[in-house]
This record gives sequence, structure tokens and C-alpha cells, in this order.
Amino acid sequence: MMTTSTLPTDTPSVVAPKPKSAGGGLGRYLLVRFLLIFPTIFILVTLVFLLMRSIGDPITAAQGGKLPADQLQALIHAAGYDRPVIVQYFEYLGQIFTGNFGNTLSDNRPVTEVLLTYGAATLELAFYALIVAFIVGIPLGMLAAYFRDRFPDAVLRIFAILCYATPVFFAGMLLKLVFSVYLQWLPVAGRASTRTELAMQSLPNKTGIYLVDSIALGSPAAIGDVLSHAVLPGIALGLLTAGVFLRLVRTNVIGTLGTDYVDAARSRGVSEGRLVRKHAYKPALIPIITVIGLQIAILLGGAVLTETTFEWKGLGFQLAAYLAARDFVAVQGIVALLAVIVALTNFVVDVIAALIDPRVRY
Repeated sequence: MMTTSTLPTDTPSVVAPKPKSAGGGLGRYLLVRFLLIFPTIFILVTLVFLLMRSIGDPITAAQGGKLPADQLQALIHAAGYDRPVIVQYFEYLGQIFTGNFGNTLSDNRPVTEVLLTYGAATLELAFYALIVAFIVGIPLGMLAAYFRDRFPDAVLRIFAILCYATPVFFAGMLLKLVFSVYLQWLPVAGRASTRTELAMQSLPNKTGIYLVDSIALGSPAAIGDVLSHAVLPGIALGLLTAGVFLRLVRTNVIGTLGTDYVDAARSRGVSEGRLVRKHAYKPALIPIITVIGLQIAILLGGAVLTETTFEWKGLGFQLAAYLAARDFVAVQGIVALLAVIVALTNFVVDVIAALIDPRVRY
């Protein structure tokens, strides 16, 4: 019996699908982080609204006991605060999206005007504070890592604890007492002298950021005056974050000094100081970038006390004044703006961190 042999047929080869990467690309990461801004702002704005309404309507809070009952009720009805809270809430959301935060109750100014007038001052103060935090926290953190578990390290760690444990207003009062009252080196309060402020009023396009406006004046005396007024508030607020940076840099530099490539450099005879400066410095900065967003929120919170202590006419100073006047319409608008600033800052920090360290994207 003959068997017929079958010729081999060309069967299509099956190619195994490539496994998909567990992480997304930079574009997807940035898109997700950007979309997260909106629910973050929505939640924060909602919480602000509910907290403000939990104590009653703003007009009763501001004018209660000052006006007759019929006039008070007429004002409440005219402002629409006698309507259901859910109706007021959706109207409030609509106002936010159109940039209309209403008028303040204490001085009858548009809240948007208050935000634009005083917002630049708060951002300027936060900028000075961040500079102080970087100048103080990063070098001292590297120094603490270099002298790990020795006396200088212990002193610097205690200094870091004091920085973020000391209340901002207390640090501000001490700085004023020493450098303004006793030594008389720096101004006690304010953002600039009256002469400088009057000179800046003549500028056609004022930014509200005194350092920028003083540079636009082209007057070295005005620039020096603005900077001298910024030293103490910047230090008082900046030390709050400097302590965090110091501890963070110290921890990360110590961790980096134990990696293989640093051990290889050490075996080639590279000095410990050069290892800290050249090899462990840059990797230790990446965690700082990731926490800057949180620190901005802390700085904005600390700005309320700092601005009040130094009479720095910013949003924090105005927020304290409006709280004292029980003007919750203004308070609501200021807090909502601060929430937006924090959310946007966190997004920018996420972008920078993703560009510097690809591991953040996954």
C-alpha cells in the first residue's frame, strides 16, 4: 500500500503581539494631569462655598445687628440669598466661569478688582520666599549630608525643625524686633516707601509687582528701597519652606551617595566633597521639584500671617481684613483664586518633573 506524502504548505506565521507598555507617554501624562485641574478646582470651590454658607448668608454675617430687620431682609432679597442654597451654588459656579465674583460687602468693590490689585503682591512675596528657601535649604541640606551623623549635621537638623515648626508671625516679629527696631537696618513694614510708591504711580503700565515696576522706573534707589522692604517678609516666609528643603536634600543626597556609580567614583579617588557637589547634587533636586507645588500652597497659607505681620498689602492682608469685617463674599473670591493658583502651580510642577525625570510619567 502506497502512502502519499503531503507537501508542506506555506502557513502564515503567527507573530505574537508586542506587549503594551505599562506606562503612557509624556503627552498622555500631561493630558491626564491637565484634566485633573478641573475636578480639583471644582472640589475646592465647592468646599469654599459650603463653608461660607454654613454660617448663614453673607449679608447677615456682615450687617447683622447694624441694620433694622426690614432693611436687612430687603438687602438679602435683593442679593438673592433667600433662595435655595442649590440655586445660589449653581449661580456661583456660573459667576466663577465668567470671572464675576460679585462685589465686596464692606467697601462695595468688585471682587475681581481686589484680586487683580492685591494678587500681584502675594505672588511677589511667594517668589521672594522661594528664593530664600532655595538659597538656605539646598546648600545647608548638602552640607548636612556631607557631615552626616556628626555635630554640624545635628545642628542643621535642629535648625530645619525650628524653621518649619516656628509660627510665621512669631518669626516675623523676632526679625522686626532685631533688624528693624534694635539694629534699624531694614524697614519695619510695607512694600516700599511712600516716595517710591508715588513714583511708581506715574508708570503707564503698572504690573503691581513692585520689583518689576521699580526696574521700569530705572531708579537704583527705588529698586533698593523695594528690595529692602522685601528682605524680612521674604525671610520670615521662606524659612518655613527652607527647613523642608534642607531635610529633603539631606535625605536624598545621603541616598545618592550610596549608589553604585557614586561608589565607583569614590573608588577612583574622587573626594567626598566633589561627590556631593558633582554627583549627588542634581539627583537630589528632583524630589524638591515634586514638592514645590505643596510648598506653594503652604506659602500662600503662610502669606496671610506674614502679610498681616509686615503690613504687606497683598491678598493675605486683605483676606484678614475681610474676615475681620465678616465680608464673606470677598473671602470666598480670594480663597477661590488661591485654590486656582495652587492647582495650576501643581500642574506646572508636574510638567517640569516629567521633563526632568521620565520615571515620573509612569
